[in-house]
Amino acid sequence: MTADTESTAAMPPAPSDARPILVEVEGVCKEFEIGQRVLPVLQDVDLTIRAGEMVTIIGASGAGKSTFLHCLGTLDLPTRGAIRFEGMDVTGLSPVDLAAFRNQTIGFVFQFHHLLPDFSALENVMMPALIARRPRREARASAEEMLASVGMDHRLRHRPGELSGGEQQRVAIARALVMEPKMLLADEPTGNLDTKTSREVHELLFRLNEARGLTVLIVTHNMELAAQMPRCVRMADGRISSAGDVSLAASSEARGPG
Repeated sequence: MTADTESTAAMPPAPSDARPILVEVEGVCKEFEIGQRVLPVLQDVDLTIRAGEMVTIIGASGAGKSTFLHCLGTLDLPTRGAIRFEGMDVTGLSPVDLAAFRNQTIGFVFQFHHLLPDFSALENVMMPALIARRPRREARASAEEMLASVGMDHRLRHRPGELSGGEQQRVAIARALVMEPKMLLADEPTGNLDTKTSREVHELLFRLNEARGLTVLIVTHNMELAAQMPRCVRMADGRISSAGDVSLAASSEARGPG
């Protein structure tokens, strides 16, 4: 078996076309007004993501990756175009309905964990469930389960300042999953971590995808992670330039200027 064959064999299986479509992005544009200027950031972006897929988005700084992730998660809305979750165009929802949609359907993980410093790991993970007005006992049970699933059940009462960077990111992932979302959106989730800890977080995301059937979309500059993903989407100048084979996209990016 060649090294290339071994590398391919180690990858998670490619998603089956039989899986239902979870997200359809069609003709999405995003523009920002800066004084008298209009700055186009996303231009006619189309993308389909199936339930249970693991997808990474790569591209140079300024390519529009984070803006696209924010639109996909409805943290921001596109100027034009449609974003459909299970057939429903969420761009037309009211602010109240959008907030409920985000809370129940999307989990977010960022480069900086944004944990509340005065609360314990358990309290941080409980927060989304409490905001959704779930009973406190139910919120606690869900938070304990999620912290156990990311290997943090022994650190429930520790505050963020008492945890390592990798532990803080694990808590942030547990918080993102406590409402059992259908999709996890991660923006440079290991960008602030050392190589060893980054690999541990990557492995955790793969395990969660396999164990829970979680749909995961990751924006990253980490080509080691991108090379492991079943599907790699490359963005350039606000457009998707490649949305298919990871080996082609990753090798092309690796040859670029960085």
